[in-house]
Amino acid sequence: MTSPESSAPDAALAPRKPGKGARSVFLLIAVACFAYLYFRLNGAAAREGLTLLDYMGAVFASVQWLPWLLLMIAYSTLYFLIDTLVVSRALAWFVRPVPYRDLLPIRGSAYIISLFNEQVGKGAMAWYLNRRDGVPGWETGSVMLFMMFCELFYLLFWATLGYAFTADELPDSFGLIPYIAAGALVFLVLWVLYFQGSLLPNNTLRDKRILHAFRQARLKHYGMFVLLRSPALLTAIVVYSIALRLFGVEASLLQLLGLLPVIFFAAAVPTPMRAAAITLWVVLFPQNEGQMAAFGFVQHNFFILFNALIGLLFLRRAQRELFGANG
Repeated sequence: MTSPESSAPDAALAPRKPGKGARSVFLLIAVACFAYLYFRLNGAAAREGLTLLDYMGAVFASVQWLPWLLLMIAYSTLYFLIDTLVVSRALAWFVRPVPYRDLLPIRGSAYIISLFNEQVGKGAMAWYLNRRDGVPGWETGSVMLFMMFCELFYLLFWATLGYAFTADELPDSFGLIPYIAAGALVFLVLWVLYFQGSLLPNNTLRDKRILHAFRQARLKHYGMFVLLRSPALLTAIVVYSIALRLFGVEASLLQLLGLLPVIFFAAAVPTPMRAAAITLWVVLFPQNEGQMAAFGFVQHNFFILFNALIGLLFLRRAQRELFGANG
């Protein structure tokens, strides 16, 4: 008997928007962030004897825009290549190999949807692979879930390592990171044991097709994900250090090693214009409110917009492959 899971993979894996409740929560977070930024920046402007508009205008005018633009184009392009490699390897581990060059238009096109929601963008990749290549839909969706799950541990790994080297330079609240990491490690071991059948052997939740990748995964796969993804973060540390200088702010590589993983957590929160990440920059560099608000806004939003531009370069090919549209 055919199951609903196997009979309608396209419908099940078609990109879906978050529910109204989730959107309301994220909207409230964004409103709180923008209110905080307004009062912080307005206060900084008042101390300078300027209006908020004049204060931020002076901040933007002082940025070295051309070097920053070239730096971010190079970084965004490298990130795209690394990101596609991670998708390629994860598919090879758990479903079947898909040539790297054939994944480039899939990953690029998904960046367009990721303008609005990164998780929906990953769902779009699963749908694309199912429609174009006939790659099993639910199993491919499970790979996207595995990658989203691993992203949390990847960032936590680097946040913990950064804290170990830079604890004295970080806010006191970052002292929770080692405890969170220890708890997460215990959780990961239990998670792997559960999906291997050693823990709760009679529980059938693990048998769902959407959890296929987790049943196949071993601890080495989680470690290999971190290893493959890490060049992107290490590059980001260098890039962000240089970019901050172009905005008139100094930050050491070690300092950013401790800060960036946490900021990337905030950037993953689907708030409009990456409000959570922008706010965190201002909180972490309170002596440079204007520069950090400007930096956070253009840094994170340019990154997702340029990634979407990469996607537009592949859009015609994607349409042709999916729907037979003429170029």
